[in-house]
Amino acid sequence: MSKRRLRPEELDLWRQVARTTDRLDADTVFQPKAPKQAPDPRAPSKDAARQPLTPFKIGENSHKRQSQSAMPPSIGDRLQAEAVRMDRKSFTRLKRGKLSPEARIDLHGMTLDQAHGALTGFLMRAHSNGKRLVLVITGKGDRFDPHDPAPRRRGVLKQQVPMWLRLAPLSHVVLQVSEAHIRHGGTGAYYVYLRRSH
Repeated sequence: MSKRRLRPEELDLWRQVARTTDRLDADTVFQPKAPKQAPDPRAPSKDAARQPLTPFKIGENSHKRQSQSAMPPSIGDRLQAEAVRMDRKSFTRLKRGKLSPEARIDLHGMTLDQAHGALTGFLMRAHSNGKRLVLVITGKGDRFDPHDPAPRRRGVLKQQVPMWLRLAPLSHVVLQVSEAHIRHGGTGAYYVYLRRSH
């Protein structure tokens, strides 16, 4: 790469700029300060060393640890805690299995991507066709593994479907979600009550 000589007008401009600046001494050049080290949180403070140890009995707090590691609430429990947005009389009949679904979709054996697409298409078609109650079969999922170090619910589709129903575009057509009655699949299926199509 060849060096280009400055043209006279560029050199003149540079001199004008250079006249407006002040020369820095070596002492005034910015030197970054070394970061302060935070105190070690594990090191006891002076006050902590003086305080006596609070008396305790071995095992007295074990129930607190057990409640912290307990299983999180199930999807069914969370759905029951939700407000009823549909007609209460119809909701009671729905919970007792007295209403028959007008359509159903079985998501068994599908990947999450396949199931999400199939569910979205199914519900949008059902809504546009004026259907109100549909059944979504997810399956119960694998049983709880007692050797799993983290307490978690099984059944990926069973956990994901209620979340998908709360997000757009499905949230615009879904009015109520509830676990199905035993005659329609029980905890392995959901009733999805759709809004009226306009």
